[in-house]
Amino acid sequence: MQEVVYNEDSIKSLDWREHIRLRPGMYIGKLGDGSAYDDGIYVLVKEIMDNSIDEHAMGNGKQIRIDIQEGRVTVRDFGRGIPLGKVIDCVSKINTGGKYDSKAFQKSVGLNGVGTKAVNALSAYFKVQSFRDGETKVAEFRYGNLVNDQKIEKTSEKNGTLIVFEPDDEIFRNYRFIPEFLDDQLWYYAFLNSGLKLYFNGREYYSAKGLADLLGRKTNEENRRYPIIHLKGEDIEVALTHTDQYGEEYYSFVNGQYTTQGGTHLAAFKEAIVKTVREFYSKNYEPSDVRMGISAAVSVRVQEPVFESQTKTKLGSINMSIDGGSPQSIRSFVNDFLKKHLDDFLHKNTATAKALEERIQQSEKERKDIAGIQKLANEKAKKANLHNKKLRDCRIHYTDVKNEKRYESTLFITEGDSASGSITKSRNVESQAVFSLRGKPLNCYGLTKKVVYENDEFNLLQHALDIEDGLEKLRYNRIVLATDADVDGMHIRLLMLTFFLQYFPDIVRNGHLYILETPLFRVRNKQKTMYCYSEEEKQQAVRKLGQKPEITRFKGLGEISPDEFGKFIGLDIRLEPVLLRKETHISKLLSYYMGKNTPERQNFIIDNLRIEKDLVENES
Repeated sequence: MQEVVYNEDSIKSLDWREHIRLRPGMYIGKLGDGSAYDDGIYVLVKEIMDNSIDEHAMGNGKQIRIDIQEGRVTVRDFGRGIPLGKVIDCVSKINTGGKYDSKAFQKSVGLNGVGTKAVNALSAYFKVQSFRDGETKVAEFRYGNLVNDQKIEKTSEKNGTLIVFEPDDEIFRNYRFIPEFLDDQLWYYAFLNSGLKLYFNGREYYSAKGLADLLGRKTNEENRRYPIIHLKGEDIEVALTHTDQYGEEYYSFVNGQYTTQGGTHLAAFKEAIVKTVREFYSKNYEPSDVRMGISAAVSVRVQEPVFESQTKTKLGSINMSIDGGSPQSIRSFVNDFLKKHLDDFLHKNTATAKALEERIQQSEKERKDIAGIQKLANEKAKKANLHNKKLRDCRIHYTDVKNEKRYESTLFITEGDSASGSITKSRNVESQAVFSLRGKPLNCYGLTKKVVYENDEFNLLQHALDIEDGLEKLRYNRIVLATDADVDGMHIRLLMLTFFLQYFPDIVRNGHLYILETPLFRVRNKQKTMYCYSEEEKQQAVRKLGQKPEITRFKGLGEISPDEFGKFIGLDIRLEPVLLRKETHISKLLSYYMGKNTPERQNFIIDNLRIEKDLVENES
C-alpha cells in the first residue's frame, strides 16, 4: 500500500467563495433540483428574504417585492438599505454584517453573516444594489467573483436593497422553482409579520390575523372539530384546532423563521398542550390521544437564538431572554403561557371544550380497538424478515442526523418482480431502498386505522418506514411511488396515495411523497439514444435524430433494463412531488376518487371522454 504523504503542503486554505462552493451542504443543507420544499434553491430565496424580513421587524419597510422569471430571482425591500460603503463586504466577506450589533437587529433570524454570501457564491450571477438617502451603489458578481464595482451615484429611488441572483445550474442540476413551495414560503412570512405586504410576481400576500390565518389556510372549516383557538402574548403566539384526520400537524417558527424540524420550542408546546388538557379535564389522557388530529402553529421570538444548522430548521436554544431580562427556559415559558391562556379559553368557551374532549375520547377508543391486534401485527412484521423479503434496504437513512446525505435517502415502492428487480439492480445501495408490493393494494378508503395492522402489505410498509408512532423515526426522506405508466400502474398509484392520505397525511404535508417519472419512449439511431417522457418530447427527438430512428414504447418498468434504469434514478432523476393545495379537503378528495361511483365522478369521466373523442376526430 502506497504511503500517503501528510506534510505542510497537505494543509490548504480556501477563500470564502471556494469553501462554500466546495461544501455547499454546510451552508444551505441539501442541494436538490427544486422538487422538495427544502431544496437548496428555496433556501437561497429564504436567505435573501430573511434579511428583508429582519428590516421590517425593526420597523423599516412595509412591503417586499419578489419576482422569479426563468430561474432569475429578484428581491426588493424598502428598509434602510445597506450602508453604501459596505455593500460589497456585506455580500462577499464571511462574518461581516449588521446583526452582531444587538441594538440594530433585535430578535433577528440571521446572526452570523453567512446567508447572503452563500447565495452569492452559489449563483452564476449575483447583483446587489443599495438605495440610501438619495444615493445608490451597485455591485455584480459571477460565481462569487466581483465583476462590476460601480461608483456611488444619485438616485430618486426609495431607500432599500435590491438583490438579483441566478442559481448555478452546475451545482443545482436541472433545477426548477415550483410555485406551490414558494407560495407556502411567502405566506409564512405574511402570517408572521402583521402589516407586511409581499408581492410575488404581482400577487399580494397579506395577513391580518397571523397564525389564525395560517390554520385557516391549512385546514378546512368543515373538517374542524371546533373553531380555531388563537392566543397571543409577549414574544409568543399560538393557534390550534383538531380535525377528523389521523396524525399531528405542526407549524413552528422562531423569529419569523419556519423551523421545519421543530426544536425546543415545539417540544415544549406539545408537552404543554398535554399537560394543560390533563389538568383542565382532570383526566390522565395518553399524550397520543390528546394530540391525534391536532393542527397547530406556534411562534416565539428569542434574542440570539441558537439553531442546530446554518439553514435554521431546528431550534437548539434551551433558554430565552425576554427584553433583556433574566434568562428563562423555553420549556417553562411556553408551558406557563398555555397553562394560563389555554386554560382560561377553555373555561370561557364550553362548546369548544366539549368538542375537544369528544375528539380525545374518539382517539382513545380507536387506540384501544387496535391494541389487541397491534402486538400480533408487530410480531408478524419481525417474523416476515422484512429487510430480506419485502425490503431491499439502503445504508443511509433520514434518521442519520449527522450525515448530510440523509436527505438523499429514498424508498421506491413498486409492484411486480420485474420492476422491483430492475430498480434493485440499478439503485444506489448507499441511499436508495426498494419495497416490493405483492399485487394491487387494498382500497382503504373509509376504513379505520385498524386495517393498517390487519393488512400484511400495509403493516410491513408501515414498519419499513417506521412511522407507526409518527414521523420522528421516518427512515427515508423521499418515498417514491414507482409504478407503470399504464392503467394498472395508475390504479396502484391511486391506491397508495389513498393509503398515505388516509392514515399518514403528515407524510404528504411534509413533502416526503413523490411520483417517479420514467420515460415513455426510447428514440435512437446508431449515433445517439434519447429518452422521452411525453409524446411532445418524442416528436422533438425524432426531428432531431432524423432518418427514421428506432422508437421503443416502454409499457412497463420491467421492460427497462437495469443499465438503462440507472440513468433514470441517478443524478437526473425526475420526481413529481405530491402536493396538497390550501383548498384541498382530504376527505372530499378521497370520497371523490375512491368512494362509491358518485354522479360528480361519472360526469367528469363522460365530459373527458367527449374531449378525447373530439381530439381523435380532429386528428383524423
